[in-house]
Formats: sequence, C-alpha cells, structure tokens
Amino acid sequence: MVQLFNTLILTAAVLGTVAYAQITAECGVGLGNCPSDKPCCSQYGVCGVGAYCLGGCDPKHSATIDSCAPAPMCKNIDSTFSNLDRIADKTKYLGDPSKADWVADGEPTIYDNQLLLTMAPDTVGTVLASTNYVWYGKISATLKTSRGKGVVSAFILLSDMKDEIDYEWIGVDLDTTQTNFYWQGVPNYTNGGNISLSEDTYNNFHTYEVDWTPDTVTWSVDGQVGRVLKKSDTYNSTTKQYNYPQTPSRVQLSLWPGGLASNAPGTIAWAGGEIDWDSQDIKDNGYYYVTFKEVKIECYDPPSDAKKSGSGSVSYIYDDAAGYESNVVMTDKGTVMKSFLGTGKNMTAALPASKTSSGASPSATDVETIPGLTGAGTGANGLRGEEETTTTGSASTSSETAASGSSDFVQQAQGSGADRVRIGGVVALMAAVFVGAVAL
Repeated sequence: MVQLFNTLILTAAVLGTVAYAQITAECGVGLGNCPSDKPCCSQYGVCGVGAYCLGGCDPKHSATIDSCAPAPMCKNIDSTFSNLDRIADKTKYLGDPSKADWVADGEPTIYDNQLLLTMAPDTVGTVLASTNYVWYGKISATLKTSRGKGVVSAFILLSDMKDEIDYEWIGVDLDTTQTNFYWQGVPNYTNGGNISLSEDTYNNFHTYEVDWTPDTVTWSVDGQVGRVLKKSDTYNSTTKQYNYPQTPSRVQLSLWPGGLASNAPGTIAWAGGEIDWDSQDIKDNGYYYVTFKEVKIECYDPPSDAKKSGSGSVSYIYDDAAGYESNVVMTDKGTVMKSFLGTGKNMTAALPASKTSSGASPSATDVETIPGLTGAGTGANGLRGEEETTTTGSASTSSETAASGSSDFVQQAQGSGADRVRIGGVVALMAAVFVGAVAL
C-alpha cells in the first residue's frame, strides 16, 4: 500500500473538514434554459456567469446558443505529473489553454511523480478536465484505480452536448473495467459493456485507451482491444439520426463517491454500496485516491465536411442547439475571458474598478461565477435509475430511467492558500479570487 508523506496526511486531515452547501439544479432536460441575467448552464445544471460559461457549459440549456464561451480546439498533449504546473485551479482559470492543460475541481496532489486525485471523508472527490476539447482522436490514460465500496474511479470524454464515452471502475470489483457511451445525456444504461483484466486495477498500472473516429469507438486495455462500437449500430429509425458520440469533448479524470448516502439508491447499488468513510485506506492515508502516471491526447483531423469560420483554427462553437456533428463550427473566436464576470456574449466584461465606502469591490451581479462539484458523478452515467439492477461485474442494467435522487450537494473546500478555495456562493464572496484570477 502506498504510504504518503506526513505532509499529505496533514493536508487530508484538513480536507476531512470540508462542508457541503445545498444547491438546486436550475437548467437542463425538464428544467429549461437559464435566464439572461445568469445565462450559462454549467455542467452541473446551475446557471451563472464566469466559469459557468467555460468548460462544460451546456449551450443547449443556456439562455442562447452563444452564451457559452468558445471551446478551445484540440491539441496533442502528453501529460506526465512531476508537478501541478499545468493544472489550473478552477477559481483562477479564465479559458486560456496555453497556461494549463487541465482544470481541477477538488484536491489533486503529486506523489512520487504521479498525480493523485483525492477524496477525503465527506467530500465529493476530485475531477480534472482538459482545457482543450477533442473532436475525434486517440486518448489514453495510465492509472491505478481507487478501491472500496461506493468509490468510483473514472476516465471519460464528455461533450458540452452531453455526448459521453466512458471507462469506470467500481471499487469493490478490481478485476473489471466498465465501458459505456451516451448520446446527449440520454440515460440509456443498456449501452454498457465490461472488459475483464488478469491483474487487479488497484495494485497494477494499466493503460486504457479510447480511439474515437467519426465511425467507430474502440476501447483497449494494455494494447488489447476490448470493445468496438460502430456508429452504424446506433441509428435511431424514429429520429433518423445516429445516437453516437459526435461532438467536441473534454477529457475528464475523476474520483467520486457513487456510494454517497444522499445519492439515488440505484447509484449507490451500482457503486457497490454506501461508501465507508472509516475504511483502512482512510485510516492509513486520510483519503481515497486514484493514481495517474500519464495521459496522452492525439488529435485526429476533423470531419472532411466540418464547417469553418475564418481559418477555423482556434475554437469550436455550435450553430444550432440540436447538437449534432453537423452543428459544430470551427472558428477563430477567442476562448479567454477578461474576468469571471464574462460570458460567451461578452468575453471582455471587466471587474468593477471602484470600491464602495466600506472598501469592498462592488459586485456587478449577484449570480454565481464558479460552479462546484456534485456528488452524482461527472457525466450522465452518474445518474443511475431507481430500478438499476447492475451488479458488480455485470454488463447491462434493466433501467433506462434517469435518477430523480441525484445529490444536491456542492463541495466547498479550502486547501493550502486562498487559491484553493472552492466557491458555491455569490459573487460578493469572490472579490479576492477575481483579482488573483485576472493576474494569473
């Protein structure tokens, strides 16, 4: 078992005091679009400005199709993790992918030249998301999973239109890799398929690869093909469309509590039971963790008929909320906001320059500017149906119903220094962070 340095254990002790703040989903399927005063629908279904309009912003359920900031175009990267230099805190990242390859929610840390995504007691874990989007490519991650009932490790591709390609690992089944795909967040859990491994996923590094083209998705482990999906097999005769992942996606690496007590019963059952915050791993290390050694992204050429505006070399946008491959436009639009008051329609919105009589910077709006993690996972697969019958090691489920009981909690953690603060409050609480964000 990995023995972490005392300093890391002390950090974990601090994280163990993390509190939760209750939130309510405001936008998304069945909820409608965001209002114009807080136009961006975040990945977690809450409306706001600033970081709500950056990676994960849902153009389909934002106030308008251009409320979200343009998405940075695909870039080949090979991430190894000797330090956190290329990982930006979400409270500082303003959309410039030249300054960071990854954006973090939660508490990533480095140990022995490897990246640990941590999950301390009573927190909702950690997510890293790529700053650049992938529109077809070969993506691989070399990792060791976490373990324990209710503990879920994940390596996924997730688009702003909720197209999704997954690897997930349930902590009570260390010999099985679950794979899945979703189209626009439709919770069809019959799309799953498992890959069995000869060596367990916690004690051994394995390299998991997604080879995603306009026609196929191939899941491979340690160079051996485990599953192939053909676009032709996803045709929906009713809509006359292909229910196939087809829109620019961020790569997400995560550790999250599928067994959080407040999650839907189906989610908890799928995750192997309610999470044990007093397990031996927690006693030994202070947190659960998943270990990443390397992540590679190789970009493929866009579809031959892809739409372009200008040279089409900077960013992706959508020209229609239908959200198909044909609605993606490659543009020269910039991706960097001037401040956390920005939106896709006003990327240059600046912070107020003057101060009030009390010395505080006045807020131009009272909406939230930095979305937080929820306890229901990172994609549609986190929302398991109430009648979910998947058991550890099985390849399919009986329910296609979206969970109605997903967690209503968002992480608010404080680590080392003001730049580690996780915010779920109003913009008045963000003044100090805003100043640091602009200076980044």
